[in-house]
Amino acid sequence: MITVVGTGTDAVVRGEAAWETAWEDVSLVVGARRHLDAAVVPPGVQRVVLGPLAPALDAIEKHLVRGRVLVLASGDPGFFGIVRALAERFGPRRLDIRPCMPSVAVAFARAGLPWDDAAVVSAHGRALRTAVNVCRARPKTAVLTGPGAGPAELGAALAGTGIERTLVVAAALGGPAESVERLSPAEAAARDWPDPVSVVLCLDPARALAPAQRTLAGPPAPPAGWALPEGDFAHRDSMVTKYEVRALALARLGPRLGELIWDIGAGSGSVAVECARLGAAAIAVEQTADGAGRCRANAAAHGVDVQTVHGAAPTVLDQLPDPDAVFIGGGGRELPAIVTACARRARRTVVVTLAALDRVPGVRAALAAADLTVDGVLLHSSRLAPLPGEVTRLAATNPVFVLWGTRGKPPEPGVEGVTP
Repeated sequence: MITVVGTGTDAVVRGEAAWETAWEDVSLVVGARRHLDAAVVPPGVQRVVLGPLAPALDAIEKHLVRGRVLVLASGDPGFFGIVRALAERFGPRRLDIRPCMPSVAVAFARAGLPWDDAAVVSAHGRALRTAVNVCRARPKTAVLTGPGAGPAELGAALAGTGIERTLVVAAALGGPAESVERLSPAEAAARDWPDPVSVVLCLDPARALAPAQRTLAGPPAPPAGWALPEGDFAHRDSMVTKYEVRALALARLGPRLGELIWDIGAGSGSVAVECARLGAAAIAVEQTADGAGRCRANAAAHGVDVQTVHGAAPTVLDQLPDPDAVFIGGGGRELPAIVTACARRARRTVVVTLAALDRVPGVRAALAAADLTVDGVLLHSSRLAPLPGEVTRLAATNPVFVLWGTRGKPPEPGVEGVTP
């Protein structure tokens, strides 16, 4: 039997009820160094400091024939913790799990907030970019931190985006050195943080409370529909991506929570807004001041967070974090250079819409040169339009080329990591 004990957010374990019978027949104890240092390990019990997971699992398997194994973890070890790896290796029936309160629950309690509407993302042993993108897209996120993915790194990634966020940094929860601080991302980035910080809450102060009682836990579900009518966006002289084109572009972009989408030549920002509604972090790049203003206004009208960058591509792209997917809806003479720059940095997909036939070969060549698999269609739709006498005609829209380039699926960052 493997007994997994949640020690409870760095609390001193001496005298806790879960430990009174925990050592009986134990031949091996596994845990992070801080947990092992806090525990009173009887003589004769072998200790394994949890680092790389595979050697620890091998040691557990060897000791199971001698007696029980004790695994120490923080809070609820079934929540982004070691229980998943143990259950996969040894089966759920060999586990005796004794959880304590999750650090996320304690952090939200200290902040005076419910957390049934929060997104929770782990950056412990995983790439920070997923956590950053969730924090950009959602008004209420808890980030489980790790080495190189703490408050300073998170704050640096969020500072200067123009997206309103406050960080609540919760360290050593439950222990005598517990601290809970509210800071701006820039303030968090400027600090040196001692290990271990366990949880950072990233909040939009104006939307930290859900507007109504929740039925399902977690962040709100994506909208039931997309490809909104052009009239749902403020735009100038019909300069907005038509909904038929937007529908296909969204299907190829595949925006989802944890990813970052660029909308280049955003105009009204309709594609960026729709990607944000579907859960992705979005950046709208627009070279005209009035267009950038419309992007901001449309994002606000639809209740989503979109970073708007006023500047010309490809020059301004150097200052942006790498995207998962890119939509390019403008570009003019700079289109080949823009496609090249985006195709080199996109992790997954680049989608380009254009009306001019003579630009198609150059776009295809730029996508292919970045080792993307290229495909596309000419989209020509006709909409129902009323005529006098209660009859209907078909009104043709302008044909649009939709080209896209895709690369192989990037490796999932840090999927082997667990929160000890």
